[in-house]
Amino acid sequence: MIYDNCNRPVLNLRISVTQKCDKHCPYCHREGEREPTTLMTVKEILRIVRIAISLGISRVKLTGGEPLLRKEIVEIVKGITALEGLTDLSMTTNGTHLKGLAKDLKVAGLERVNVSLPTLDHKVYSEVMGGNLQDALDGIKAAVDAGLKPVKVNMLLLKEINDQEVEKMMHFAAQTGTILQMIELEPINLGKGYYESHHLSLDKVEDKLEKVAVEKRVRKFMQKRRVYTLPDVKVELIRPIENTEFCASCTRIRVTSDGKIKPCLMRSDNLVDFLTPMRNGADDKKISEIFIEAVKKREPYYKVAKASKTET
Repeated sequence: MIYDNCNRPVLNLRISVTQKCDKHCPYCHREGEREPTTLMTVKEILRIVRIAISLGISRVKLTGGEPLLRKEIVEIVKGITALEGLTDLSMTTNGTHLKGLAKDLKVAGLERVNVSLPTLDHKVYSEVMGGNLQDALDGIKAAVDAGLKPVKVNMLLLKEINDQEVEKMMHFAAQTGTILQMIELEPINLGKGYYESHHLSLDKVEDKLEKVAVEKRVRKFMQKRRVYTLPDVKVELIRPIENTEFCASCTRIRVTSDGKIKPCLMRSDNLVDFLTPMRNGADDKKISEIFIEAVKKREPYYKVAKASKTET
């Protein structure tokens, strides 16, 4: 296992396999990636994941963009799950292509999936994400039927857009046997005006859950997020990244689709390029050293932000 300079273990790797997406969500942070200059091959993806696993990172999540738009996605899943030492492989997706891929992904070794679904209103879905809501609903059903477990529905809470649908989304999760993850809007790759207009704290939602939950637990190695178990559904709350508790408990590191290790979602000034050395013939030992170098660049974002404010 590897630790950063704040003695935080790095347990989770989020790897972007493409920046292509067929939706136009205005709040998408694209894992903090901007204007990729190239694209890792399947072989390169599998190699960096293998090296990460050799360093003690055993949990991997495939992201994007929309990962299901990567034509080799089943091949990528199959290749990663064949790596010794992996304990969990999951994916985050808009779900609209799951209907045709869920079974193949399950057979290839994908264990679970998170589906972005901000609303159950067809008109709102079209306005916010673009496309057809039914495609996403069919995808969620296909994922459940294929045996992917758990299937989590990610609802980003947006003031004056979907804030009246919380109860409806909880009912949907209960009916479909999924877990509802409620997410607070992040000011990442986002215009100030949009954030100020649509940001809504999860405080009121959490207050209600505290009153009706039959059980509450804290996910220690997932930014201490709260999970509330109600009689018929589980609800998980994902608070903003830029707070002391989130950063202090962060165990993630990211890899961009163009082959850079990204120590912090909120920053783009400390990326570490491994793809160039890899393509220039660097052996696994050298790539491992580069990975460890990137881990050492991890530091709590709130600390960096605070220092920046002090300087100004």
